[in-house]
Amino acid sequence: MPTPSQPSYWRPLALAHQGLGPGPSFGQGLEGTLRAVEHLAYVQIDTLSVVERAHHHVLWNRVPGYCRDFLNQLTCSGQIFEYWFHAAAYLPVRDYRFALPRMLSFRRGESPYFRSVDPRLMAEILARVRGEGVLRTRYLKERAKAKGLWWDHGPGRRALDKLFMQGELMVRERKGMEKHYVLPEQCLPQGLDLREPSIDEMATYLLDSTVRAHGIVTWKQLLHLRTGPRLRAAMRDLLQSRCDQGDLVRLDGPALPDTYVARAAWATGRPAEASAAVQLLSPFDNAVIHRERLKQLFDFDYRLESYVPPAQRVYGYFCLPVVWQGNVVGRMDCKAERAANRLKVVRLHMEPGVAPAAPFFAGLNDAIHRLAAFCGCTDVEH
Repeated sequence: MPTPSQPSYWRPLALAHQGLGPGPSFGQGLEGTLRAVEHLAYVQIDTLSVVERAHHHVLWNRVPGYCRDFLNQLTCSGQIFEYWFHAAAYLPVRDYRFALPRMLSFRRGESPYFRSVDPRLMAEILARVRGEGVLRTRYLKERAKAKGLWWDHGPGRRALDKLFMQGELMVRERKGMEKHYVLPEQCLPQGLDLREPSIDEMATYLLDSTVRAHGIVTWKQLLHLRTGPRLRAAMRDLLQSRCDQGDLVRLDGPALPDTYVARAAWATGRPAEASAAVQLLSPFDNAVIHRERLKQLFDFDYRLESYVPPAQRVYGYFCLPVVWQGNVVGRMDCKAERAANRLKVVRLHMEPGVAPAAPFFAGLNDAIHRLAAFCGCTDVEH
């Protein structure tokens, strides 16, 4: 039996907080999808569809009855929105104000990105959206040969992206990966808090949302891609205060340096229950996206090799982490060959020392066929 000083003790807790424990955590269907996004704080958007796009894959793993159009329904109804977390993501609209510091930084010219964008193009795009109500990204390609600078795909794309990052345009829905842009007032609900948060409020938001979503958190995870000495200082002060108040316990042993867990989880005196099902995760799943924490807590060294030259790949082009009984036990290289209605399993790699028995392979077979069905594939090739 592992002890609290060992990472393996906390693995089922971490997965349960992610909605990957035994039984559904968020309910079903559209309401379950909203609760999942609110609990996780963000769901990363990705364009890769080797198996399934990340935002759909993440939610399908957590919400029974998940449907791809749910995200459009929730953005159109003003309950979630698209913006940047550590990457492009869906976020709960209740947290909109915590996206404001980044938006305002772009407006103030503090960001090194998009500095060469012509403000006249931005003004013309805004005028067009006000007049027509919506702008679809395919218009950039359709009008590329028309006269007028902003219809040129490069400058127009950059101007559109800057307006989005500044919060002056929002994505109301996607058709496939094509975005439909509208003005913020067409998306945001009445009475939404639009005050820019202070540094202390931002630190509180990051800590609370990360502890809620993960159960056990590391210092580097809390400030993943967040910069600035003021925020770091505020987070250190907040962590010390929460530990002094007894809300958090700092583990900080050799195997878990600078790691924090909620007092309630610590006080149970027993590890969380693990799911008996085999789960095939997206490479961009919230549970595995912090690679250093993944290595520290699960002893799983993971790298997505889609961006690695073929000769340098160790495991395969698009490997899905395989979770079973509270551990990440392997990775499966696979792809959905939609033209042939087939999910092809290229290769299964088990972690060193993992020797699963028949129940694992039965569960894996079930997980593969469920994933194939979600990808629209009727056949599986092993």
